[in-house]
Amino acid sequence: MTQVARPPRTDTGQRRGLAARVSLGRIFTPPSNEFVLIASTALLLTVFGIIMVISATSATESGVMDTAIKQAMFAAIGIPMMFLVSRLPIAFLKKMAWPALILATMLQLLVFIPGIGVENDGNRNWINVAGFSLQPSEFLKLAIALWVAYVLLRKRVLLGIWHHVFIPVIPVSLLAIGTVMAGHDLGTVMVLVLILLGCLFFAGVKLRLFIIPVLLGVVGVAALAVLSPDRMRRISAVCTDMTNYENDCYQSIHAVWGMANGGIFGLGLGNSQEKYGWLPAAANDFIFAIVGEELGLIGGLVVLALFTFFAVGAFHIMRKTTDPFVRVAAGGITVWIIGQALINIGVVIGIFPVLGVPLPFMSQGGTALLAVLLACGVLLAFARTIPAPARGKVTR
Repeated sequence: MTQVARPPRTDTGQRRGLAARVSLGRIFTPPSNEFVLIASTALLLTVFGIIMVISATSATESGVMDTAIKQAMFAAIGIPMMFLVSRLPIAFLKKMAWPALILATMLQLLVFIPGIGVENDGNRNWINVAGFSLQPSEFLKLAIALWVAYVLLRKRVLLGIWHHVFIPVIPVSLLAIGTVMAGHDLGTVMVLVLILLGCLFFAGVKLRLFIIPVLLGVVGVAALAVLSPDRMRRISAVCTDMTNYENDCYQSIHAVWGMANGGIFGLGLGNSQEKYGWLPAAANDFIFAIVGEELGLIGGLVVLALFTFFAVGAFHIMRKTTDPFVRVAAGGITVWIIGQALINIGVVIGIFPVLGVPLPFMSQGGTALLAVLLACGVLLAFARTIPAPARGKVTR
C-alpha cells in the first residue's frame, strides 16, 4: 500500500490561527476601569432620566405613555450605538472629523428652510422630519469636539504660534456656531463656545492665546442677549423676591419651591406637586427640580455624584492617554457634558437665568439623549486605547 505524501506544513495556517486567537483575545479583554466607570454612569443616568421623565409627564394631557415610549425608544437606539461606536478605531474617528462637521452644519442649516425648520419660544433650532422633532445642534457639539481635536493634532508642534492656533480653528468654528446663533439659541451657543475653549485648553495652548477666543465668545453671547428684548429681560430679571413672580421669574421661583418642598428625603417618586401645571418644562429644562422635589436632597446628590464619577473616568482617560487627539477630543466632550449639566442645575437653583439648556442624559428630548450617548461611545472608544500599564497591570 502506498502512502500519499502530505504536503509540507507552512507557517500560513499557524499565522492565521495566531491572528484569530489574538483577535478573540482583544474582544474578550477586560475593559479598563475608565470604560466601566463611564459606561455604568451613562447607563444609570439614562435609566434614571427615563424614570423621572415618566414621573414628570404623568400629569400632562398628552399622557405619560406616549412620552415614555418616545424617550425609551431613543434610549434603545442610543445605548447600542454607544457600544457600537466604542468599537471604532481612533484612526476612523480622525478621518470622520471633517465629514462630521460638514454634515452637522448642513443639518443645522435645515432649520432655516420653511416647512422643515421649527421655531419655539423665539428659537429656531429644530427640524421636523416624519413627525419627529430633531435638534441638529446637539450633533454639532460632538462634531466640533472631534474636528477641533483633529486640526490641533495636525498642528501640535505649532501651537505656540497664535495664527497656527486660530486658523482654521476659530473661523470655521465661528461659522458653524454662527448657524446656531442665527437661530437665537443662546444656551446652545454658550455650550458650543465652552467646547471650543475646552479643546484649546486641553491641547496645551498657552493661556495668553485664550484672550481673543474668550473676547469673541463674550461679544457673541452679549450680542445675542442685546438683540433679543425677551432674552435681555430674562437675564436682567432678579428672582429673589415675589415682585416678578407672574412674569420672568415664574419658572425659577416654582423650581426653587419644588426643591424646597422636597427637603432631605423628598415627597416620594411620582408625588411632585409642581408638575401639575405649576412648573413649565418640568420634564425638559427643569427635570432636576422634579428630582429634588420627589427624591429630595439625597436624590439631587445622587445625580451630582453620577456626573462626578463620569467626569473622573473622562479625566483619567485624558491623563493616561498618549494620543493628543484623544486627550483634546475627550476634553471637549467632558466640558460639554459636565459644563452643560452645571449650567442646567445652576438655572434650576436660581444661579443663572433661564437659558433653555437640557440636563444631559435626563431631560426629555430624544436628539439630546442620542447625541450625548454617541459622545459617550467616543469616550469609550478612547478608553480602549489606554496603554496596558496604565490599566493597573503589575509589572515585575
